[in-house]
Amino acid sequence: MNPYLESNKKLWNDWTDLHVQSGFYNVQGFLAGEQRLDSVELELGDVKGKSLLHLQCHFGMSTLSWARLGAQVTGADFSENSIALAKRLAQEINLEANFVCANLFDLPTVLQGEFDFVFTSHGVLSWLPDLSAWAKVIAHFLKSGGTFYIVEAHPFAYVFDDENKSDLRIRYAYFPKPEPDQLEVKGSYAVPDSEYRNVEYYWAHSMSEIINALAQAGLRIESLQEYPFLSWQMYPFMEINSQGWWQLPNAYPPLPLMFSLRATKP
Repeated sequence: MNPYLESNKKLWNDWTDLHVQSGFYNVQGFLAGEQRLDSVELELGDVKGKSLLHLQCHFGMSTLSWARLGAQVTGADFSENSIALAKRLAQEINLEANFVCANLFDLPTVLQGEFDFVFTSHGVLSWLPDLSAWAKVIAHFLKSGGTFYIVEAHPFAYVFDDENKSDLRIRYAYFPKPEPDQLEVKGSYAVPDSEYRNVEYYWAHSMSEIINALAQAGLRIESLQEYPFLSWQMYPFMEINSQGWWQLPNAYPPLPLMFSLRATKP
């Protein structure tokens, strides 16, 4: 495996141990029946009786939320700790679910079959060095006529300094490059006050790169939606609205912070 991915895998193994106890994830609430799919994710549509592959599923709460809606689910992630926890959660709430531990790019060598839906969401793309290979994995697992759906932070939103506490300031590159950037990690996005320390490696991806990768893998883009809000607090001065989305203060004009994209396999 790419050494940067190996390092990130250790990070996510450690983060799993932090996240299972966090209020951000509220595992006990999920076990009690709380829904973990937001309104934009649910625009995927009716999944009852359909097969669904969830890529980069972390410890599976969204995957299992699709199972609660009637999907036949498979979740995949490269973190051994995440997949082990996902399996425990599925057993605890008595839901049928298949969880596979594998580097995303190696998934076709360890998982068989095709799916009606391939799904991924929220904070996934920056962990991937090669979107062309990513899109080919998606196409590999989709049935003919099947749907890929992603909900993700908008590439434009990633250019701003996520540590500046007062306003938007450009800090990061928009366009992709071969080598990743490195960021010092304190705690995690879910437990920012933790004393845990590590580094993360991440890759910038432009909107054109995302769309072209999917198109070149043979998928047909059906829709692209952009939203002036996010599912998490990317910048310290963001405000949460009445629907639970994080948005910029009213002093800013609406900017693209999140997108959803739907594609089908002919």
